[in-house]
Amino acid sequence: MAMIETINLCKEYGELVALNNLNLSIQEGDCYGFIGPNGAGKTTTIKILATLLKPTRGQAMINGLTVGYQNRQIRPVIGYVPDFMGAYEDMVVTEYLEFFAAAYNIHGPQRRKVVSDVLELTDLSYKAGAEVNSLSRGMQQRLSVARVLLHDPKVLLMDEPASGLDPRARIEMRELLKELKRMGKTILISSHILHELAELCNVVGIIERGVLLFSGTVKEIMLRARVEHVLHVAVAERTDEAAKLLHTVPGVKRVSVAEEETPSAAAAGNGAGRGVRRRVIHLAFEESTMHAVSDIPSRLINAGFRLTLFSEEKVNLETAFMRLTQGLVQ
Repeated sequence: MAMIETINLCKEYGELVALNNLNLSIQEGDCYGFIGPNGAGKTTTIKILATLLKPTRGQAMINGLTVGYQNRQIRPVIGYVPDFMGAYEDMVVTEYLEFFAAAYNIHGPQRRKVVSDVLELTDLSYKAGAEVNSLSRGMQQRLSVARVLLHDPKVLLMDEPASGLDPRARIEMRELLKELKRMGKTILISSHILHELAELCNVVGIIERGVLLFSGTVKEIMLRARVEHVLHVAVAERTDEAAKLLHTVPGVKRVSVAEEETPSAAAAGNGAGRGVRRRVIHLAFEESTMHAVSDIPSRLINAGFRLTLFSEEKVNLETAFMRLTQGLVQ
């Protein structure tokens, strides 16, 4: 049984369709990266799962419980982290957490222990007596995560938890999420920081205009987005002649030459200076003809060229996202 599941989930605001027959299935222990352009329907989906919005049609279920009909049973199971947290003025960190612990009927010595534990987990123990409003944006986001962990929920719904964070705070948030993943939490996380999702999540969904374009493992999405293989080749001299030779390789769809800058040894050593410019040949192959790639180095060397670069272009999550949302992959 899926921990999170939606069946033909729809949400409409008048004529605006925010979600259009969304079908998600997230298994227990998954860390699911939910990505899409602004206005794609990510926040709407998360708010429905958090029991804060009613769907227009369709079903949404958490741990087998139906949103809209069993909200009281669902809320102890979930923890919802919005992109911006709210807090009462002049409330200190421990007061903030004890307030929410009391709301979950955690009292007495148990409440003090739980508050202490989540502060330690989120590395905020040294800020226990600080006013919430005095915390940095990154610390406030970690406090928001601490708040939803008080009742030890099975499911975490996180809407852009790294939004607006500086690089150090993003790294700290990423490490915290990795720890929560190791603890067996089922996590649904939306984010625009795609390279971090690729590292953190085992499953990814891409949504655009309320429609789920793709849902699967990171490896599957990379394969889906790879419409062709591209090789980068450089030779020491006579680049145009080498490009003409490579036109004759079986299976080559396209050959182009571009001037690119690579870091020089001096620039790499001290972070300054200009890089070295070189001309690079880009070869596009069909998937079915990639066997011909192994012949390229020997062809060039036998023709008297000195090979200085031979690498395959990697498809990352950002490339996959751009290709899928632009309709480049069917």
